[in-house]
Amino acid sequence: MVRRARWRIVWTTGAVITLLIVLVGAVAYLVTARAQDEQVHREVRFGAAHADLSRPPGCMWLYGPGAPALPNAPAGFPLEDDLERVRSTGEPVERAVHRGDITYLVRTQVRDNGDVVQAVFDLRFQLADRSHLLSALGVAEAVGLVATAVTGLVLGCRAVAPLAEALARQRRFVADASHELRTPITQLHTRAQVLARRAANDGLPAAHRDGLRLLVTSLGRLGEVLDDLLSSAALAAGPAWRAKRRVDLVDLVRSAAAEEDERVQERGLTVRVDGPPFPLWVDGVASALRRAVGELLANAIAHTPRGGRIDLVLSRADGSAVLTVTDTGSGFARGEAERLFRRFHRGGDGRYGLGLALLREVVTSHGGTVTADGRPGHGARFTLRLPLSPPSEQAADGALRAVRGRRALVPLSGRLRPAAGPGRPDRSRR
Repeated sequence: MVRRARWRIVWTTGAVITLLIVLVGAVAYLVTARAQDEQVHREVRFGAAHADLSRPPGCMWLYGPGAPALPNAPAGFPLEDDLERVRSTGEPVERAVHRGDITYLVRTQVRDNGDVVQAVFDLRFQLADRSHLLSALGVAEAVGLVATAVTGLVLGCRAVAPLAEALARQRRFVADASHELRTPITQLHTRAQVLARRAANDGLPAAHRDGLRLLVTSLGRLGEVLDDLLSSAALAAGPAWRAKRRVDLVDLVRSAAAEEDERVQERGLTVRVDGPPFPLWVDGVASALRRAVGELLANAIAHTPRGGRIDLVLSRADGSAVLTVTDTGSGFARGEAERLFRRFHRGGDGRYGLGLALLREVVTSHGGTVTADGRPGHGARFTLRLPLSPPSEQAADGALRAVRGRRALVPLSGRLRPAAGPGRPDRSRR
């Protein structure tokens, strides 16, 4: 945001100064051209009416009765058609005539003594002056653009510096406050859970048990908000989030789905992970992408009623890895789709908090996009797109091993199944 503000100042300053230079240059050129035209027309009219035919003014040739032939006279003159026209009508004729690369102003008229005289004026010097003026204006424009860029950059840095400092202080405050509050709130949450279990075991009245249960829920949500604030501060701070590596999105999605195994079983949901039998490599920060995928899955679990179904489908299209998360939950109105990604947005069934907003920040920082679609009562569908990483020999060599390793954890299409291991039986997920 600070960089955008700085460059906005640079471009605005450059546009304003450039416009002023162009405006001043255009006015100077028009004034100069107008003054030259008026001067040339005065000289041609005076020469045609009063100048000595044997000694014409500079840059001018005169043709009429008794006028000597000058050795430097241009070819193609006098213009006999203009002479005949003036002799027949008596009205002067004045026009520009092109001969090769040279432009002449020609005036033919009847003098007071009755002679018809034609004056030819060479406009090369006036046109050359205009060309030089345009060149000078072009150089001034180029220098002005460079000066404008430097000036705009300096002004932008100075103008945005207070904003950058304020944002840095805000991030530090959010991170410090969240970090300091995290431990006591975690302790309160744990203590509330202990009290809730004791209340249930000791057979306290239902009102007391319900109050403790609500307290546990509220403290849990507060802890989630603090975690989101810490993640937001870390994402904005930057350097660690910019150290991107190749990440297999298929493996990451299957791992994130396996981590939600207990919640899925507790809520009686069916989760399907459907992906290709080969990796989908993207460039990114594995922990950040895992958080983004986990947020999509957690959001679907939270809004899907017992017995519902969640599908995670992976594919590739147009140079991007595509993850689609579809659920059979409560859904949302179409007009809510974009507002879901706003911070602390309140939906129809409660507050969504920072999760989806941070999800979009993570995906955008990886050059991807995330969109939402749904209808009330017909579930929701979130689509995440990330640019595919260029292929590498290392990825090709390890593709088969990665696929086999993933199959041991979660089938390509089916319900989640935890990997069997020592002390852990292999059982199907309901």
